[in-house]
Amino acid sequence: MEFVRLFSSKSRHLIGMDVCATSVKLVDIQRQQGMFHLRSYGIEPLPVGAVVDKLIVDTEEVGNIIADLARRCQVVGSNAATAVSGSAVITKIIDMDMVLNDVEREAQIRLDADQYIPYPLEDVNLDFEVLGPSLINDDMVQVLLAASRSENVDQRVDALTFGGLQTKIMDIETHAIERAFGLMIDNLPNMSELVALVDIGHNQTTLYVVKNGEFVYSREQLFGGAQLTEAIQNRYGLTSEEATTSKRELTLPDDYYPEVLTPFMENAIQQITRSLQFYFSSSQYSSIDHVVLAGGSSSIPGLAGMVQQKLGVTVSVANPFINMTIGPQVDSEQLAIDAPSLMAACGLALRSFD
Repeated sequence: MEFVRLFSSKSRHLIGMDVCATSVKLVDIQRQQGMFHLRSYGIEPLPVGAVVDKLIVDTEEVGNIIADLARRCQVVGSNAATAVSGSAVITKIIDMDMVLNDVEREAQIRLDADQYIPYPLEDVNLDFEVLGPSLINDDMVQVLLAASRSENVDQRVDALTFGGLQTKIMDIETHAIERAFGLMIDNLPNMSELVALVDIGHNQTTLYVVKNGEFVYSREQLFGGAQLTEAIQNRYGLTSEEATTSKRELTLPDDYYPEVLTPFMENAIQQITRSLQFYFSSSQYSSIDHVVLAGGSSSIPGLAGMVQQKLGVTVSVANPFINMTIGPQVDSEQLAIDAPSLMAACGLALRSFD
């Protein structure tokens, strides 16, 4: 059992590197005159089957694609922050004696770990972070314990190593998205106390509910851009690769919009509505003030307008770079399309400034 630093890192420059089901995404943020500056970013598609159920099947192949991306963004040899998905991490808040130092605290966690973690300890990477005073005892502190199966962590570290990057921080995807969301809060409409962030990924859609800037709820559903790709394949007799390309480059026949895309968008709205109903039924709220769409499918033209019309609340599309200066080599039109799918990579790059 190793302690891989999920949290702590003394400030040094880190590249944000997000490995997801269909692509690898890299974000390089620097600070210039007190402002965040997007120096470069890149997205490289992964072959089908390279990452399955959030596990990297072929670390070398993924590593080669990361290497191409790192060369293109001129960051070869850099330190990086990457993430394991929230579902691959167990987090618990425990109360511990305030007087312990980090070494003693680590030893104590090792002794008690089997109380918190359902895996054999030799198969697990652990880390902890002191959050603040305990709520139950003045002599204690609250400690956030995070554990992930070592294979989840090792595969990602290996893939980045193949790609010429050194993993300094292994974060949790949700934390990275929360950090990136923090950059956009000031640009939300006034009085948005309760915001729904809907992240439409390849295989799953995650609803995060944000109350006064703090993430208070999340729910995953098996629905995502993969359904649209499959519908295109079936309708037009294309391979998965062809369907993905034609979806991205908008080279489909005229009936694509009414016959394929509109039903997908209607389905997406149903999923969002259902997730919100679940949240309302378990909280004192019955309405939301604003919706932010993120993830690859959120930049589908017309989706935000359709969600707004169906839900009756204002909807915006996520752009964590909205208040940043943008480097000269960044194509700002392309960035506007890519931004909603770069939330995690952006949040990881922000670890440089902790």
